[in-house]
This record gives sequence, C-alpha cells and structure tokens, in this order.
Amino acid sequence: MSPEKRTERRRLSNRRAQVCAWVCCLLCSLPVVLQPLHGFAQQNPGLSGSVAQDSSAEWNGEHDFDFEIGTWRTHLRRLLHPLTGSTRWVEYEGTTVVRRVWNGRANLIELKADGPAGHFEGLSLRLYNPESHQWSLNFANANGGGLSQPTIGEFKNGRGEFLDQETLNGRAILVRLVISDITADSCRFEQAFSDDGGKTWEVNWTATDTRVKDESAKAH
Repeated sequence: MSPEKRTERRRLSNRRAQVCAWVCCLLCSLPVVLQPLHGFAQQNPGLSGSVAQDSSAEWNGEHDFDFEIGTWRTHLRRLLHPLTGSTRWVEYEGTTVVRRVWNGRANLIELKADGPAGHFEGLSLRLYNPESHQWSLNFANANGGGLSQPTIGEFKNGRGEFLDQETLNGRAILVRLVISDITADSCRFEQAFSDDGGKTWEVNWTATDTRVKDESAKAH
C-alpha cells in the first residue's frame, strides 16, 4: 500500500472516531436536556391554573352596600343655596330604611326627616352593574316625583365615590357623593358640587347615619 493510501485510511479512521464520540456525547446529554423541559412542562399547568384562578376571582362589588341594610337614625345638614356664596345651612333629624333587592345587587332607601325648613322625604334606588363593577345611585325627592341623573362610581379601600354631571341654574356642574367612615353601626354621606370642572368642590349636603340596633335584625 502506498504512503498516500495509508494516510487517507488513517484520516478516515480518525473521522469515524470523532463522529462516534460526538454521537455518544449527544445521546448522553439528551436526558439532561429533556429533564428540565419536562419539569418546565409540569410547572406550566400550575402557572396557567394560577393565572386562570386569579382571573376567575375578579373583584365583585355587588355586596358593597350590604353594610347599610337596616334602619338608621339620620342627622342631615343641607346648604340651601349651593354655589352662590351662601353659607346658610338647615338641619334635619330623621330615619333611613335600607332594603336589599335582587340578593344585594340592588337596594332601596327611604329617608324621612324633619327640621326648621320643613318635612323632607327622599327615595334612592341603587343598581349594580356586573360588567363595569360600578353602582348607579338614582335619587328622587317626594316633591318632584322623578329620578335624578344617577351618580355612578364604586368603592375602593372602604370609601365610595360617585360622580355625575348635572345642571344647576342653567349651568353645567359636577356632582360628587362620597360615602366614608363606614363601621357596623355608622356611616357618613357627603355631597359636593363643582362649577369649575372639579378643581374645587363645595360641600352642600351631609348625613350621618347611626344604626337602630333593635331594627337591624328585622331588616335581614
């Protein structure tokens, strides 16, 4: 055999040895590579389940007003001429009765109060929107007999804020109702108007409710 053929044979032999070594190395590494992938596949269902669980547990506020179901003593203060510079307030003492409707997704409020300015009766229908997770508060004065423009909003961190746009003396204004200081036996309501797009607010109506405890059981 010529020297050239012996050299070519050695080169081919070395090449086969390198290929075999590479194949063996690849086969040995497959379990190591597949094991993390298998582990990741095992973890993914759990991760997906967690995300799905969080989505299905989306916040639902349909029972936000459950705290108020029952009968309350109401101390009411009202500014007689809002947004006129007037500071003349009148006060009323009365009773508020709140009834649950639609298993908590709505409630009906009846307010009767008396004071130096006379007798006052109000009715409010609150409706929960399950798509927006917001409430619309619709108020009617017995003297008018019609529902006002609803204020719309929601509760966050134990505080409810509800807004709408109305007209007062021919001028467009913003209306804000805030429900705060909520406990098992008391809560506070505050209405304010703004005629400058919400830059400043003038409070014109407040009510402090204290639960009539011997009536609370009947309301449930």
